[in-house]
Amino acid sequence: MSVWSYLLLGLATSVHCVAMCGGLVLTYAVKGEGVGTFPQRLKPHLAYQSAKIISYMLVAVLLGALASLAGSALDITGIRSWIMVVAGAYMVLLGLTMTGAFPALRRLTPRPPQFLVSALTRNRRKAVREVAEGDVGLGTPITFGLLTGLMPCAPLIAAQAGALSAASPLQGAVLMLAFGLGTAPLMLVFGLATSTLSGAFKRRMLVVAALVVVVFGLVILNRGAMLVGSSVTFQSVARMATGVETSPSDGYAVGADGVVEVRLTIRNTRFEPEVLIVPADRPVRILVDRQEDGACSEQIALPQFGVLEDVEAFAVTTVELPPTPEGTYTLTCGMGMMSGQLVVGGSTGGTGPLVAAVVGVGVLGVLLYVFRRRLGGVAK
Repeated sequence: MSVWSYLLLGLATSVHCVAMCGGLVLTYAVKGEGVGTFPQRLKPHLAYQSAKIISYMLVAVLLGALASLAGSALDITGIRSWIMVVAGAYMVLLGLTMTGAFPALRRLTPRPPQFLVSALTRNRRKAVREVAEGDVGLGTPITFGLLTGLMPCAPLIAAQAGALSAASPLQGAVLMLAFGLGTAPLMLVFGLATSTLSGAFKRRMLVVAALVVVVFGLVILNRGAMLVGSSVTFQSVARMATGVETSPSDGYAVGADGVVEVRLTIRNTRFEPEVLIVPADRPVRILVDRQEDGACSEQIALPQFGVLEDVEAFAVTTVELPPTPEGTYTLTCGMGMMSGQLVVGGSTGGTGPLVAAVVGVGVLGVLLYVFRRRLGGVAK
């Protein structure tokens, strides 16, 4: 997931933020209503949003650090790939929960811990007391903002789950920074206006926000599936749906040492060709000619071989593979965004295409069901 995509996720789900945290905003927004200049009335809202974003980032760093420590302590190869799979699946389920069409899934969103409830209650009482005494400060909105990062809110949990699959805790924090900035504009407008949106509009936007979370979850789930070598991915579903086959390599060579050699070019964040065909049960040497310097193609991954190697920009990098039995293997980048295949022995059969078709139809059916039940119900 990119910074821009997380910014979009924050914008799309900010209506849910108003519904969940609007009461907190109103608690301190009332203090400045009709009093002071516009900058003075804006100050507590900026304080709240800044503290909230800092809280988002700190939680992301903490979760990312714990995941990294667990992976190092247990020496689990590819733990980040499986974290992406779990995080993506969890985001999908949370998005479906947000639609309200699946009440049984509400258990997936944890309840606020007692310490958080107590802290929010104390801060509310303090805010009311300050209003009565006319003693307006920034402590209340800052405290509310810092506590917001701990709220068991479905979009926030989904965003944190996605950030957990980032390459490092720092990258996860940057993604949460973008998410927090995305949620800020509508919250600022709401706080300054101290009014609510119409009920029908809010319900529609909540459903749209939920579906955005589902789509983002599917993207992360797909990237994880690519990195663990699953035969069921967006790409395999698309191939089944369109019937369009990817272009295979036009042959291979045999080096002086008897190793099969095949060339692979990376250009415009794509593999050329997208399918490499090599003989079975023979060692293979892939000559990777990377004609770009984009972040996505910095590494090449063949999950079934346990291969994840750095690829030098505008140079040729050699990737060695052991003798391999006949079959079709996943070829992708280190971020799980590029799609390719290594076909060994010329066989592309198996149950993968059939499973991909079934999964694709199932996902489409669920999304159509949600659209008809929730958006149709709101329209009535």
